Amino acid sequence: MKLSLRIWRQKDRNAPGRFVTYPVDGVMPEMSFLEMLDVLNEDLQARGEEPVAFEHDCREGICGSCGFLIDGVPHGPRRHTTVCQLHMRFFKDGDALTLEPWRARAFPVVRDLVVDRSAFDRIIQAGGYITAPTGSAPDANAILVAKEAADTAFDAAACIGCGACVAACPNASAMLFTAAKINHLSVLPQGQPERITRVLRMVTEMEDEGLGSGPNIGGGAGVGR
Repeated sequence: MKLSLRIWRQKDRNAPGRFVTYPVDGVMPEMSFLEMLDVLNEDLQARGEEPVAFEHDCREGICGSCGFLIDGVPHGPRRHTTVCQLHMRFFKDGDALTLEPWRARAFPVVRDLVVDRSAFDRIIQAGGYITAPTGSAPDANAILVAKEAADTAFDAAACIGCGACVAACPNASAMLFTAAKINHLSVLPQGQPERITRVLRMVTEMEDEGLGSGPNIGGGAGVGR
C-alpha cells in the first residue's frame, strides 16, 4: 500500500513551521499508524534526512501520548482509538493524509508532531491532592467507598489526559479534562476536605494556562467520541 503524507515540520516552538509531503511505500494493513511512521523515518534516515518527531510511550492505547491530528481529527477517524492503535487496514491504497500537532496556545510545539502538554500537569498539581494526614499507607479496605461513588470516580479517572478534547475544541477548552480530574477526587471520601477549593484552584490554573473555558465541540475528539 502506498500513501502520501503531508506532515507538519517544525524544529522548535520558536521556529516557523511548514507542511512537507512524503510518499510512503510498502505499508502493510496490519501495521499501526505509528509503525507506518517508523517506516517513513527509517527511509528518511537512510537518505540522511531528519526523521519526523512524534511522541509515544506504551503503544497500547493506554497513555494517549501519541496523539496528533490526522486530517484535522484528533487521533484520526476511528472512534475510541488512539493513534498507536489505529491500524492501516482502515485506510486505502493511494490515500493522502495530513498530519499536524495539537493546535492550542497552551500546547506549544516541541518539534514536528510533539507538543508540550505540561499545562495539564500543572492543573492537576493545583488541586489534585488531599491534606488529610494519613501516616503510613493504609490498608486498601480501611476507608469504605460506596459503589456508586467508586464507579463515578473510575469513569472520571478513565480520562488519559491526551489533550484530544483541547485539540477538538475551537476555543481550546480544557473543561473535559479539568472536570474529570476534579470529579475523580471530589466524589471519594478522601477528597471531601478539598472539594470546594480544588475546583477553584484547578479552574484558575486552567485559565492561567490559556486553555479555553467555553463549550466543548465534537464530543471530545477521536478517543472520547
